[in-house]
Amino acid sequence: MSCDSRTWSVEGLDFCSFYNILKTCRGHTLERSVFSERTEESSAVQYFQFYGYLSQQQNMMQDYVRTGTYQRAILQNHTDFKDKIVLDVGCGSGILSFFAAQAGARKIYAVEASTMAQHAEVLVKSNNLTDRIVVIPGKVEEVSLPEQVDIIISEPMGYMLFNERMLESYLHAKKYLKPSDPQTRVPLTLPGIDKSPVDPEKGSGTSRDTFDIRILMAKSVKYTVNFLEAKEGDLHRIEIPFKFHMLHSGLVHGLAFWFDVAFIGSIMTVWLSTAPTEPLTHWYQVRCLFQSPLFAKAGDTLSGTCLLIANKRQSYDISIVAQVDQTGSKSSNLLDLKNPFFRYTGTTPSPPPGSHYTSPSENMWNTGSTYNLSSGVAVAGMPTAYDLSSVIAGGSSVGHNNLIPLANTGIVNHTHSRMGSIMSTGIVQGSSGAQGGSGGSSAHYAVNNQFTMGGPAISMASPMSIPTNTMHYGS
Repeated sequence: MSCDSRTWSVEGLDFCSFYNILKTCRGHTLERSVFSERTEESSAVQYFQFYGYLSQQQNMMQDYVRTGTYQRAILQNHTDFKDKIVLDVGCGSGILSFFAAQAGARKIYAVEASTMAQHAEVLVKSNNLTDRIVVIPGKVEEVSLPEQVDIIISEPMGYMLFNERMLESYLHAKKYLKPSDPQTRVPLTLPGIDKSPVDPEKGSGTSRDTFDIRILMAKSVKYTVNFLEAKEGDLHRIEIPFKFHMLHSGLVHGLAFWFDVAFIGSIMTVWLSTAPTEPLTHWYQVRCLFQSPLFAKAGDTLSGTCLLIANKRQSYDISIVAQVDQTGSKSSNLLDLKNPFFRYTGTTPSPPPGSHYTSPSENMWNTGSTYNLSSGVAVAGMPTAYDLSSVIAGGSSVGHNNLIPLANTGIVNHTHSRMGSIMSTGIVQGSSGAQGGSGGSSAHYAVNNQFTMGGPAISMASPMSIPTNTMHYGS
């Protein structure tokens, strides 16, 4: 037997091809992708394992604000999808791909890196959509598409918008996008100052899932990300300057964060809001406490910077520095967005003490004057389950729309759950106290028979300036 250089060359290529396939099967590639370069392997394994659970996909789909808003944004802009080629980044169960198919898309490439891709493919086959929806297992940074696409759809938001760093995968997918597509904008809103209390017996820097908006001491400011213009590298270091004009006097204990997303279509723009004035979503809101509170008076300004540095754990290290400009008082903290503190008791957020300027008891009976006490049933348009949130509002003009009761949720603390708040990584000397409870009738998220959507945050009520340790713990 003899061989020449050409035979050896072919055998060498075959070996490399086999070795590459073998490495891929073991979760590796010969050439490290953008995703692999920015992500620790242990974090990626845990992340995709988490999203491979059907229960987690169910939890997200049962967030009717999330799912219903996406459905409305796609179907009411059906002309943008008619006969178009669509890429669904991180398709999960494939729900967005099905919406795109309903809107008339000619072909949808659904990319999913977790084992959920197998379930998505089963759903596609059972719905007789194999000719229109193609499920592609793998990371969008590592797969190849047979053609360029007209539209990219995705649900890449984590809590505080940036957690999980999937926004970078979404931006990476733009390499498959044909030019001249409509602009998509996503504003991240920094809500007003959070003046929640600090319990000196526990660590500072923690935050709670949601809150009564009257704890906010200033009008919100916003930071905007334009998906069409943004690049992956823009999200490696995010510096957000802020300046709040205080509406009330009191102790400022930290900052609260939420985000709004605009789906800008050719027919209409649909907003998804996670504001505390809106129906609660699985993103909740995030609050970051200072190491020590700052006293500010009405009319003062609180300025500073929130700096987010991306890490390889698919999250961000956060540094917050703030000062009251009139006094020079400063406070700061270092926080780990990857490891938030979760507390979901199933109760609605309580208002700050001292928020009532009329008798709550009188308000209750005045509001419920048509309530039939003898039969115990509602009459003349009264709800069958009397809603005390209108009494708690106590004359406020702001509707507390996020008071969605949940039951049997328990305490959730999972590395990759997108519901939550942030744990401090600095040296701290205090924390927020809380009180819990139970209530509601749904095991997870309230689900309507038909999908609905939450509107944008219209306004926020100003908080009272009295700190307390008995507020805002809710669903």
